[in-house]
Amino acid sequence: MKTRIVLLTILCLAFAAIPASAQNWSYENGPISGSVDAWLINFGYTVSDSYVAGGTSVTGFAFGVHEFPGDKTTSVDWILSTGPCSNPQGGCGTILGSGTASGSNLHDKFLSVNEFGFDIDLITVSNLNVAEISGTQYWLTLANAMLPSGDPVYWDQNSGNGCMSKGCPSSAYESAVGTIPSESFTITGGGGSTPEPSSVVLFGSGILGLAGVLRRKLFQTFAT
Repeated sequence: MKTRIVLLTILCLAFAAIPASAQNWSYENGPISGSVDAWLINFGYTVSDSYVAGGTSVTGFAFGVHEFPGDKTTSVDWILSTGPCSNPQGGCGTILGSGTASGSNLHDKFLSVNEFGFDIDLITVSNLNVAEISGTQYWLTLANAMLPSGDPVYWDQNSGNGCMSKGCPSSAYESAVGTIPSESFTITGGGGSTPEPSSVVLFGSGILGLAGVLRRKLFQTFAT
């Protein structure tokens, strides 16, 4: 009995020692719609969406796209900034990080086919390290998506439906027309707030449990 108590005490101390910087956070602007609308992020068009940082760095992001059957996006340009780069009347403000995601840092996963015959895919970008200030609004801008076929790539519009993060739904801009409804995406990062103890470690009856847990609308293009 004493041995069990000692082991549980050590585990409690170990989890209590985890610094805030080891915690993760995410901003989610709601699930992929796949059927509402979508906006070009290649052929010279760009789209920007806002989010509120939940920690001190961005480690990656994911977003939904509409693609022609069988297409796979192989690279996409991204910018993280204090202003919406796609706003025709504004600018990027301060650029915190930018680059081209490709190779092992980009994964395109097929999800389904929508009623218009387009593939709905989830694109995940990883291995980033962009410093931010927790609680501050920033912008994700996407452009120059590339794929072997040379076809269009459209960022899925969901208007923030179903979002539950602080600061959502996102504001959004498209480079040709300005304000548009927001898109489906997730920002992930580190340096978030330390969770409440009850959400980190649960003890009961001697059992340890862990609880963790430009304006070129797609459908207009399709119609032509």
